Amino acid sequence: MRVNTVSVPQGETSMRRYALLLISILLMVTGSTQAQQIGNLGGFLFDARADLERAANEALGDGVRPETWTFNINNVNSATYVADLWFDNEQLAASVFSGQRPPGWIGAPVTKEVQVVARNIRHDLELTATQVFGPGTRPEDWRGSSPLFVCDRTVMNLVRVLQNAYSVTFATADETANYCQAIVNEAQDNTLRIVLSADDVQAGVPDAVLSVRGDLERLADEELGLNNRPLGWVGNKDRNSPTLISDNYLDLELLADTEIGAGQRPPEWLPTLPGAPIFAARYLRFNIELLADALGYNTRPRGWQGVNPVGRCDVVLQSLFNLTTGAYGLSADSLPADNTFCGQLSGQANAITENPPVNEGEGSGSTEADRFVAEANYAFSYLDSAASQYMGIMPKGTQFKAWYRNFGDSTMMFVSGDQFALYIDMRWTTLPTEIFDRLPTTEGVKPLTFCDASWCNGPGPTPTPTGGGALQSLLSAGTPPAAPDLTQEQTEKAQVSWNYVRVTYLLDNAATRTAQVALEICSDTTQSDCEPVIRVFDKALGAEKPVLSQFNGLNVYEFPYGYTSNLLIEGATRFSQDVWISDPTIR
Repeated sequence: MRVNTVSVPQGETSMRRYALLLISILLMVTGSTQAQQIGNLGGFLFDARADLERAANEALGDGVRPETWTFNINNVNSATYVADLWFDNEQLAASVFSGQRPPGWIGAPVTKEVQVVARNIRHDLELTATQVFGPGTRPEDWRGSSPLFVCDRTVMNLVRVLQNAYSVTFATADETANYCQAIVNEAQDNTLRIVLSADDVQAGVPDAVLSVRGDLERLADEELGLNNRPLGWVGNKDRNSPTLISDNYLDLELLADTEIGAGQRPPEWLPTLPGAPIFAARYLRFNIELLADALGYNTRPRGWQGVNPVGRCDVVLQSLFNLTTGAYGLSADSLPADNTFCGQLSGQANAITENPPVNEGEGSGSTEADRFVAEANYAFSYLDSAASQYMGIMPKGTQFKAWYRNFGDSTMMFVSGDQFALYIDMRWTTLPTEIFDRLPTTEGVKPLTFCDASWCNGPGPTPTPTGGGALQSLLSAGTPPAAPDLTQEQTEKAQVSWNYVRVTYLLDNAATRTAQVALEICSDTTQSDCEPVIRVFDKALGAEKPVLSQFNGLNVYEFPYGYTSNLLIEGATRFSQDVWISDPTIR
């Protein structure tokens, strides 16, 4: 059958590579998850693919797909099924939304939790479906999923943290009208019960309401004049008054009517107060901050009492922050108290919910943690578990901590230590087999690998006794040429980092994963004021890199893809010790 194609925006063709590199979801998708969101993950993903194809038929035409569509439709056990589903979902969105995603779009996953990735794909797919079919409208053959996945990311994660960290069971039925608000109400009730019902928290509610009253009076003074108030103003400041909250609400609404118009409110305005006093206080604080913004007080009036920036954030986000603080130790202390605060808090609270920290027992000094610490015995090291990107021999006695082992009978494991995170063979270490067997496997995980240690040399092919490279040098016991005097270079030239090196790509060799490039070394990261690179010395090999040719007066060198350190890249007045060469698929 012939498949018609449509073009996609520039850059879209590298998205699948980006997905595989970024989210590392080479996962088997069988089995079940917690009742929290997804029961049968394989069926869930298959339904999402069916609905994606249905939406694509409606938006693009039957059988019409972008040229880079994966068509990974039926093989739900494929290692790349989730990545392909995400990739195609993004491609359809690029066509439907003309490159501009709607508010609330989650996009690229930043978690290894495949259930969360699948959930977020469904969420974004429903946004696309709303654009394609219309709000609240779906075709009869639409498979759909839990209405939770129509709710925004913060609401989904509020449910997630309550169920995963606090063992909450939700009773809101899928058929409930206005489901997202209903599930928020139930989540807030549980948040109140779990983290906001303590005596000291409850005792602070009147003071929180009075701080709103103080700021309300300040705002009225600024707008209306000292002690000049609109008709009907209550002005209740009695801490023990049973109507303190409602009177603050009435005066806040009255000031908003007076200053921005009757019934005119910012879009995020919360129109009614909840019954729980602590949430009512949060609603009042949130609304008065919105009113101050709407009236142009980017800098609040002198004496403003709302000094905690969390109070300016959405009240659902505030609850997520409270729960993640209790469960995972999240702190907002390092965030800047400016207009980016709530966005950054949202990013951190959602991220830690989707990537909860792993409890390692009593800590790195515990006996249990120490069991996974061992030493190398001249182990070959690699950037990948397939041992295809050789990085050098890890010297005897090099200490590391083991994190993961490879699948099946493989003896490869992922380890980290001082300036490295790599794969090595357990047999060339002091780690006992019984401890190795206790390591979790790399299923669902693709750790970030790197090597900045002095013994690193790569990436390159695995050496052999007859093939040269590091092993041949070791066997030959040859003495390499002396490296340039780095002390002298540092005295005479300015040192810069890899992002000051301008790379002009000339030729790629897919077989060896290398590129021929012309290099310039620049005065800053804008790479505008640059000088030619006149010499590259590989300190690991003890030799200069050969100049292959000339391009526009620049020397041409060959480098492997990725980050390479332990170099001396010289210009006339500057030098760098590292360089980054992009893979052509992500260039």
